[in-house]
Amino acid sequence: MLVSTNKIKRERMSDLFFKDPTLGEDEAKISSCKLVKKVLSPRVKDLDGFSVRRLIPVAGHKMIGPWIFFDHMGPADFKPGDGINVKPHPHINLATVTYTFEGEIWHRDSLGNSEAIRPGDINLMVAGKGITHSERTSKEKLKSGQTLDGLQLWLALPESDEQTKPAFYHYDSNEIPVRVVDSVKVRVMIGSAYGVSSPVKSFAKTLYIEARVKKGEKLKLPFAQERGLYVASGKVKIGTENIVSYHLAVLEDANEIELTAIEDSLIVLIGGENIGKRYIEWNFVSSSKERIEKAKKDWKEQRFPKVYQDEEDFTPLPK
Repeated sequence: MLVSTNKIKRERMSDLFFKDPTLGEDEAKISSCKLVKKVLSPRVKDLDGFSVRRLIPVAGHKMIGPWIFFDHMGPADFKPGDGINVKPHPHINLATVTYTFEGEIWHRDSLGNSEAIRPGDINLMVAGKGITHSERTSKEKLKSGQTLDGLQLWLALPESDEQTKPAFYHYDSNEIPVRVVDSVKVRVMIGSAYGVSSPVKSFAKTLYIEARVKKGEKLKLPFAQERGLYVASGKVKIGTENIVSYHLAVLEDANEIELTAIEDSLIVLIGGENIGKRYIEWNFVSSSKERIEKAKKDWKEQRFPKVYQDEEDFTPLPK
C-alpha cells in the first residue's frame, strides 16, 4: 500500500518537540562578561526539515522570571499539503504565549475558542485549573503552503492564580504598543518598557519585548529582576559577549545594559520577577507535585474537557 509522505509528515508533526518539555542537560557557556551570566545554546530537534529549538527549561536553568518554557519554531517552508498538526493536549497552572514572525497557526480550545494566530498577534491562553487545546495548520494554508517562524512560550502562574478559571485572550498586532528608541523600533509585547504598557494580561511582573536592530545600532534594555535576551536572527554584542542567532543570554542584575547589533538582528527580551520553584512534567506546570499527578490521572482517564470542533483526536499521556 502506498502511503503519502505528506501524511507521514503531518502525523510526525503531531508529536512536536515543543510539546515535550523533558529537561535535558544545560548546554550553556559561562560568560566572562560582567553583564552576562551565561549563554544558553538551543537543543534542536528536526522534524522533516522543521526545526524546533528549545532554550528553557534545561536542567541547569529552568526559569527566567515567570517564564518557564521558550521554543523557537522554524523558520520552515511548508509545501502544499504539509503543516503542523498538534492534537488536543492539556495544560494546568500556566499561561501559554504563542507568537509568529511569519506564518499562521490555528488554535482551538475547550472553552470554545477557534482563532488564527498571525504575524504580530499574540495569543494568550490561561490554563489555570485546566484546559485542553490543539494547534493545527488551517485547510487554506495546507492548500497553499506557507513559511512558519515563531515562538511558543509558557508563563508559570503565581501560586495565588494557579487554580484560576481557564481563559483565552487574543490581541491583534495593531494593539501592541510600538516605541522608537534611539532609532530602533521596539514592540512592548507584555509588561511595561520605554514609557508604554502592553494591554496583554499578565499575572506576575512580566517583561516581553521585540526589536529589529540594524547593524551598528544600539539599544538600552529595560530592567527586570531576571532577564534573558534571545537572538532570533543576526548577531549582537553585550559588553564583551557576542550572542549569535538562536542563543539566549541570561543577563546579570544590572540597571544599565546596552546591546550593539553586529549584524541586522531580530531580538526578544523576556524577564520579570522570580515567582519561586515550579515542577514541570509533560504539559503540566505547578507549584504542587500532587496537582500534577492528579492532572496526569485525569488526562489518562479523559476527564479533561474536549476541544471545540476537535473532539475526536487525543494525545496519550507519555509513558
